[in-house]
Amino acid sequence: MTYKSKFGFGCMRLPLTDENNPSSVDQELFNQMVDRYMEKGFNYFDTSYAYHGGVSETAIRKAVVERYPRESFQICDKMPTWALTSEEDNDKFVNEMLERLAIDYFDVFFIHNINVPWLKLAEKCNTFEYIKKMKENGVARKIGFSFHDDSKLLKKVLDKYGDFLDIAQLELNYLDWDDPSIEARKCYELCVEHGLDVYVMEPLKGGVIVNLPDEIKNDFEEFNPDKSIASFAIRFCASLDNVKMVLSGMSKMSDLDDNIDTYENFEPLTDNESEFLENMALKLREKVAVPCSECGYCIDACPEMIPIPEYFNIYNTSKNQPQSNIYRLYYDKLGDEKVPASECTYCGTCIEHCTQKIDIPEELEKLCEHFEEGFSPYG
Repeated sequence: MTYKSKFGFGCMRLPLTDENNPSSVDQELFNQMVDRYMEKGFNYFDTSYAYHGGVSETAIRKAVVERYPRESFQICDKMPTWALTSEEDNDKFVNEMLERLAIDYFDVFFIHNINVPWLKLAEKCNTFEYIKKMKENGVARKIGFSFHDDSKLLKKVLDKYGDFLDIAQLELNYLDWDDPSIEARKCYELCVEHGLDVYVMEPLKGGVIVNLPDEIKNDFEEFNPDKSIASFAIRFCASLDNVKMVLSGMSKMSDLDDNIDTYENFEPLTDNESEFLENMALKLREKVAVPCSECGYCIDACPEMIPIPEYFNIYNTSKNQPQSNIYRLYYDKLGDEKVPASECTYCGTCIEHCTQKIDIPEELEKLCEHFEEGFSPYG
């Protein structure tokens, strides 16, 4: 396998015609990005039943399936684990996904987002056994699961099901590599021990790794002005031997071009670069108020439907730009248009669904205090 074959197109953050409507995929721009990606020799598309409100799959059908021969591309899709209520749902969702994509098999099929609550749902509905049969029947060429939890749960899953699975998709990046809450290194090593290939999601941690404070941007510029900040993060992941795919969610042609340049001129990470990234990870942890990857699972879990990632994004930017008052206006506007952060009831439902293990209610309280100068919604 060459490094070039590790570049996957993650279809979770596609270009939009309306930034406030995740279903408004800019099909024309996506088609152009697909053409450039395929023309350069890349061919792996990762989607999910849930991405872009289901529109990600239909966008791939229009951009890829209807415009390229089936053998020229690979598609990975994922079972919506949180929506499973019975064994029959396995068939129902798989058939719907095949129909949306207009294909008759998946190159890769995952059980989506295994964590403590959703593992229970997958086991109750026998979904691991179901995807095993999918592979036996040719409906999926390779099978596995995406994972957002600690190494203890991963070991439990691999010990029980690892003998018939091919792939584990992990959140893996240099910021989380030695983070005790994410345990990226431990999870990677467990997959290697069990003989599973590792596919990487969130190599940029939802943008946290590239949307940096000026001080850290300057460090990268001084270290190597010829390489983009994103390229360091991509190379960190792709340099690992058992990583076979690194997904990049790209909403702009410039993002795609930067990634193409990284893979076409790929250089494995040097010891000097690894040490530099370790230092940047330490520095970044001190600077980021809330390490949110903006996956959005917390919103689905929240009874009040608070747009938690949007609040954390505003909060992080405000903390890194204390001289600007504009973020208080953004905070108020978000509360007026959607749901105020102060509506949090501290129920804690969001916490077990958080891929970053953030104490969300506590951070929302700090956020409210930050923007409301000492006012706490929790009295």
